[in-house]
Amino acid sequence: MVPVALERIVHLVCMTNPTPLPLPSPDLPPLLDIRELSEYLGVAVSTIYDWRSRGVGPRAYRFGKHLKFAVTDVTEWIEAQRDPSPAALSRPPRR
Repeated sequence: MVPVALERIVHLVCMTNPTPLPLPSPDLPPLLDIRELSEYLGVAVSTIYDWRSRGVGPRAYRFGKHLKFAVTDVTEWIEAQRDPSPAALSRPPRR
């Protein structure tokens, strides 16, 4: 299954270039732009820029002035944001 963002890219390239470009290697992770990441996380684009300036957001690739976020990096970052389990919060501190 080809990611939706990749399908849009292929469609646009085919419209402007009669010879279709080869699809990227399946080994490459799908990339999100900052707007797509913002929509996915439900936060403002400015929030993502703020996280980046503080060094707490997901890792990104820079292509000129454009930021792209690998879905695998975003997934890892999301998992790192998870709160501890409720059982871990209710345990008394160890001595």
